[in-house]
Amino acid sequence: MAKPSSKPKKSTISSSTDSRSLDNLAQEEDTATATITVTAVEIPELTEQEISDRLHLERKVERAFFEAGKALAELRDRKLYRSTHKTFEEYCKQRFGYTRIAASYKIAAATVMDNLLTNGLQKEEIATDELQTPKMLTNGLQILPNNERQVRPLASLEPEVQREAWQKAVEEAGGKVPSGRIVKNVVQHIMERTRVPNTYQLGEVCQILAKENPELRGKRGCWCIVSHVGEFSCTVTMWDGQYTVRIDHLKPLNYLESECQQMQVICDRISRLRDSGKLEASAEAVLKCLGELKRPYLTQFEEELLSFIEQKCQVED
Repeated sequence: MAKPSSKPKKSTISSSTDSRSLDNLAQEEDTATATITVTAVEIPELTEQEISDRLHLERKVERAFFEAGKALAELRDRKLYRSTHKTFEEYCKQRFGYTRIAASYKIAAATVMDNLLTNGLQKEEIATDELQTPKMLTNGLQILPNNERQVRPLASLEPEVQREAWQKAVEEAGGKVPSGRIVKNVVQHIMERTRVPNTYQLGEVCQILAKENPELRGKRGCWCIVSHVGEFSCTVTMWDGQYTVRIDHLKPLNYLESECQQMQVICDRISRLRDSGKLEASAEAVLKCLGELKRPYLTQFEEELLSFIEQKCQVED
């Protein structure tokens, strides 16, 4: 019986297979050591004019709330809405979608910004075709607000204190424009530091001191009745509605209790007429005059005028 050969078998791998394996190995080595070439994109530098234009446009964006508030104040003060709307409040609501409070906030913010610009900040004006834009400098007072929320809390402070509060907020923000939250916290601390006890009482008759509150514009000297006493403010009723005012915007008239009760009756009569929605412009003018009384009673003529308006409203109802 023949024995199997003990000689080793020869490899059956063909030369073509060896060639392909070597090629693949070479390709893998090439891939591992390959260098990827990326064409660089050149970013052109801004020209001096483009840099100037960019800064100018950025400042216009930052000052948009300031310009809006100034424009609203001029529209209101010059009564440029009178040809189409009866009141500034109606005009703002229909033309811009602003409530009375929203418009007042914008005007107040512009007033604060103007105070920071004209009194608290050194500035160099850059003449343009549209507006005078102050250069932003480096120390705390030259860093300006760029939105309404940063300015709104400052409106509750006196002008000199506004500048102090803004500089403090800038310092707390690390020399940058502070957020509205930082400004609000600084204002709160200042108010607590200068806190004055609220001694007003419900039903007390006071006089309005408008000062820097744009919401009270045109109401200086008007009488009002306290309807709510808060920590730093009071809600008062005047001839044209209710307002929440700081206690430093009020002056006590020191009327007797009986005189306060008489004024409360007059206030209630005026409020019913106002809420009726039937008043003509001439009747509103009479109520405004009654709202500026410097005594706790009506003369006979004033009583007759008020009674006539009440009768007229009843007839129209």
